Amino acid sequence: MGCLLKRLAGLSLAAFLAATVPAFGRASGPLIADLSSKQIRITTGFTGTSLLLFGAIDSAGDVVVVVRGPRSQTVVRRKERIAGIWVNGSSQVFNSVPGYYFVASSRPLNEVTDAATLNRLQIGADRLRFSLAHEAGAADKTSFRDGLIELKQRQSLFSVEPAKIQIEGDRLFRADLSFPANVPTGPYTADIYLFRGGVVVGSNRTTLAVRKAGLEAAVYDFAHRYSALYGIVAIVIALFAGWLAGAIFRKA
Repeated sequence: MGCLLKRLAGLSLAAFLAATVPAFGRASGPLIADLSSKQIRITTGFTGTSLLLFGAIDSAGDVVVVVRGPRSQTVVRRKERIAGIWVNGSSQVFNSVPGYYFVASSRPLNEVTDAATLNRLQIGADRLRFSLAHEAGAADKTSFRDGLIELKQRQSLFSVEPAKIQIEGDRLFRADLSFPANVPTGPYTADIYLFRGGVVVGSNRTTLAVRKAGLEAAVYDFAHRYSALYGIVAIVIALFAGWLAGAIFRKA
């Protein structure tokens, strides 16, 4: 199945490029791009997946891709050791934290453009800007922010280093976007930038949706639509499982 999907993605890429590269004279910009699929379906057996992002540029340059997942409030807690036991200590709440953040580049970012441009476009996990729900000192904010980024990277939800974008013949490019098993559901955006001489000369944006599917989606939808009934059913199932386990052990 994996080989078949890669072959289909390759055929889609070839068809897309064959249709679009000759049309650059009529295109509105120096950059065009698309995804091999606009949707990721999470089923019970989902273990992660990858998508192909591909496109073309009108002439030589550097390409950078930034993929961001749905934003939400995120609580970061500091572990503290009390009487030899690790417990949750102080915490901070950050607003508008992307659930997923991925970067790919045709060259190292510091060779593509300057730090000021990277900061302005928030390219690189260490350049993401988060606001605090409550005021905190600068040192405290930095400490919790660094902890948040480190946690997301350990969960494979934030890029540690940019992935590689392959450019062929100074015109065609492709990048493999990896999504782990714990990728959050919701709307995603992929921003593609074309740099020349350290300056953005073209950009494009495409969207992606990550959704639950199959039995998992049905259970998730039921739990949110009928939360009270879902709670009752869960309690009944737990009681039945406990009774069944007790009955089996008594017979044994």
